[in-house]
Amino acid sequence: MSNPSPLGAASVHRDKPRLAITVGDAAGVGPELALACAAEPSVRSRCVPILVGPAAILGKLAAMRGLELPPLTTIAQLAGAGPFPPSGLVDCGDVPPETLVPGKFSRETGQASFSAVDLAIAETLAGHFDAIVTGPIQKEAWHAAETGYLGHTELLADRTQTKEFCMMLSGQACSTVLATIHVPLADVVTTLTVPLIARAIRLGGSAMEKRFGRPPRITVLGLNPHAGENGLLSHGEEDTLIRPAIERVRQECESENRKWRITGPVPPDTAFTPAMRADTDVHICMYHDQGLIPLKALSFDDAVNITLGLPIVRTSVDHGTAMDLAWKGTASPNSMRSAIDRAIELCR
Repeated sequence: MSNPSPLGAASVHRDKPRLAITVGDAAGVGPELALACAAEPSVRSRCVPILVGPAAILGKLAAMRGLELPPLTTIAQLAGAGPFPPSGLVDCGDVPPETLVPGKFSRETGQASFSAVDLAIAETLAGHFDAIVTGPIQKEAWHAAETGYLGHTELLADRTQTKEFCMMLSGQACSTVLATIHVPLADVVTTLTVPLIARAIRLGGSAMEKRFGRPPRITVLGLNPHAGENGLLSHGEEDTLIRPAIERVRQECESENRKWRITGPVPPDTAFTPAMRADTDVHICMYHDQGLIPLKALSFDDAVNITLGLPIVRTSVDHGTAMDLAWKGTASPNSMRSAIDRAIELCR
């Protein structure tokens, strides 16, 4: 079994890591959360937060909400060797302030948020940033802008030429890795394969091994109610897909003398009970909501989205654009703060 670097590594050693914080859709809550977190002394003491997004929009929002606006900077300044301010703002994306309606995404907001992420990826690969923290995007806006990508994960994988990747959501209560990501529920069964499930187990286990410094405890969920009840409540997916994937990774671990503990497939409805969570480092889930519903129910305020398998560090909030709360100053910054904290941790 290969030993991937699922959590990435900082490109350049600095006293404090430089984080590219993409602000997400300008019409959503991302910009205000990014501004608020970038101004926190506890954040600046541990990293250099650099917001990436439309400067005119951020300036208008900062003035409206009484938030600090970081000084404008450029990629050339980031590439330089001189001292750098405690925070910064890279202007990216053309969204005229007079046309933006908070809570109403558009083709323009989609293109701006896409461009910010694209720029952050390129400059992180170039070594000008040490990690990326992404604010929430609106997928419909990316579609309206004809970006060609469904979301962050697909863009990150393509731009970094990463073939083996997975989404992990990690909070204080639990961590979940998704074998399939943004797939309609009706297509999950035909999308799942033994290599895909094995990849999720492998990357999730490697992430936990690196995080805790010991062999991971992995719980793999079944696809069907009661994990199929020996075929009574399934079409055999547990036997033809999930068990072979578990066995494949077990054999890889045995050949490399890695003492991973892999349990499963277990019934999804009991996998997140307190006793199971106490004995599990990471849950491997077969589809999006199987992992996201328990994760958000248990850790909505502190959960972080991490893309495993990339050559760079990328963390993200685990919530959406919350258009109904946009620009009102009521959205919680906890997930953004947690995403920043985890990015700093992974840069070490």
